[in-house]
Amino acid sequence: MRGNRERSGAAGGTALAKQYVQLYLLAMARPSLREKIIESGVRTLHERGYAGAGVREITSDAGVPQGCFTNHFRSKEAFAATILDRYHERTQAIMDGTLRDNGRPAVERLRAYFDAITERLEAAGWRYGCLVGNMSLELPEQSEVLRAHLVEVCRALTDAFAEAIQAGQEAGEIRDDLDAGDVATFLLASWEGAMMRMKVDRSPHPIEQFKRVVFASVLAPGVKAGAPQ
Repeated sequence: MRGNRERSGAAGGTALAKQYVQLYLLAMARPSLREKIIESGVRTLHERGYAGAGVREITSDAGVPQGCFTNHFRSKEAFAATILDRYHERTQAIMDGTLRDNGRPAVERLRAYFDAITERLEAAGWRYGCLVGNMSLELPEQSEVLRAHLVEVCRALTDAFAEAIQAGQEAGEIRDDLDAGDVATFLLASWEGAMMRMKVDRSPHPIEQFKRVVFASVLAPGVKAGAPQ
């Protein structure tokens, strides 16, 4: 009888353990409240800007109580930094599949990156541009913390451009009479400007003009240094 009770207890314990595991997996599958707020923040800040995105609007869009915001973020400034990080993570994923794809020629990688971002812009109806660019216009005078955060994000983007450009220059795909870092800085600045104009025009024309000009000029084929002319 004792053995039966022990077996019964063990079976009950196993069933309870399985139930806990199922509940844990179910909880893990659901987005956390913090995750819901972040996803809402990416959308809201992108569409309305930092000043126009209130906590009430963000939590309402996320479908969570307003008090949840302060439970997870000590300030709107800290929240904006988190949003920048999330947006940059998504951009990094595109960079990994394009700019850092060493199996393709450098010019093809650069073109693939701009085309991938263009698809995202088109999906948004040419309305919202780049969150990093939008916040770069709005935030530097309001928050030194966020300004410094934007500097780091822009530096990461510039470095990725520079690596691809350097590879193209070494392969003779891209003219090498210009410094790769200078070209990368110019690319990011002019790309952000093209997206700003795109928002005004609600049209892809500024984006396509940017591509035509840069690939015919600073990213045009060149001769490797020291090669016969």
